Amino acid sequence: MEKARRAVNKKTARRNRAGPGPALESEVSRRPQNRDSDRTEGRHGRGAGSGRQDGRQGESHAERQDRRQEGRREGRRGGEAGRDPDRLQLWGYHPVREALRSKHRQVLRLYATAPAAERLAAEIASKGLRPEIIEPEDLSRRLPPDSVHQGLLAEVRPLEPLDISELPEKGVVLVLDQVTDPHNVGAILRTAAAHNVDAIVTTERHSPAMTGILAKSASGGLEHVPVCSVVNLARALDELGRMGYLRIGLDSEGVAPLEDTVLSRPLALVLGAEGKGLRRLSRENCDVLARLDMPGPIKSLNVSNACAVALTILRLRLAE
Repeated sequence: MEKARRAVNKKTARRNRAGPGPALESEVSRRPQNRDSDRTEGRHGRGAGSGRQDGRQGESHAERQDRRQEGRREGRRGGEAGRDPDRLQLWGYHPVREALRSKHRQVLRLYATAPAAERLAAEIASKGLRPEIIEPEDLSRRLPPDSVHQGLLAEVRPLEPLDISELPEKGVVLVLDQVTDPHNVGAILRTAAAHNVDAIVTTERHSPAMTGILAKSASGGLEHVPVCSVVNLARALDELGRMGYLRIGLDSEGVAPLEDTVLSRPLALVLGAEGKGLRRLSRENCDVLARLDMPGPIKSLNVSNACAVALTILRLRLAE
């Protein structure tokens, strides 16, 4: 056994003095010298090194990787435009199209995929904009997760708010009492635009920002319905009363169905938040409380659906 061990040691020593043999030299020569380039090849396939040109106006693959890394960094920051109160984000086909068509909306910057930019070429030209053409995945990184952007993102200035004294003498307005869900408020704006409502009155606090998810849910309605933001809703309702508005609070405990209520212009329909409903001071500053009587087994509706039903009743009754 001792002789065998000494023989193995002698062979190892001779091999170490002689250096790597042919097989080992071949293995060393095949080993990748640049780990980063090896990883790049693994992700994109052979021939996808930094020297390869893609179809983006001669942009190299490495340059495209840098651009995408920058897009990821912007996405992790959550979009600086979304945090600046004077620089808002709108995304999706209808919100961006209506913003481009609106004479009241200032569009600062437009990101678009090539097909989306072509689809809105006339609207883009009317605003004198030059869109930044980007890939869909790069656009997604600039937005909250799961945003349905449809190839369009606009950075815009906020719309000028409406003062309560500017409401029309014979108008129909909606008053939102701490309705905070942006999907609901967006749906209400969309319905309001469809029914040609003159304005929406809401509070500065306990209300969602008029951008992003809300604008997407409004499907362009944000550009067509002026928003009046007030500090104190009870005082605003009192002022509406002094302006001659009939203030109708929609409430499940209303004394009569809305369709049986005597209606007249100007009219303010007051809607409460889901669950809480109208607050005490809001109820006290209404002229009448009315309810929606639904014929089916489900008697309650969420606030945006209740708004749609109520506005349909108001439109038909006021036209009589």
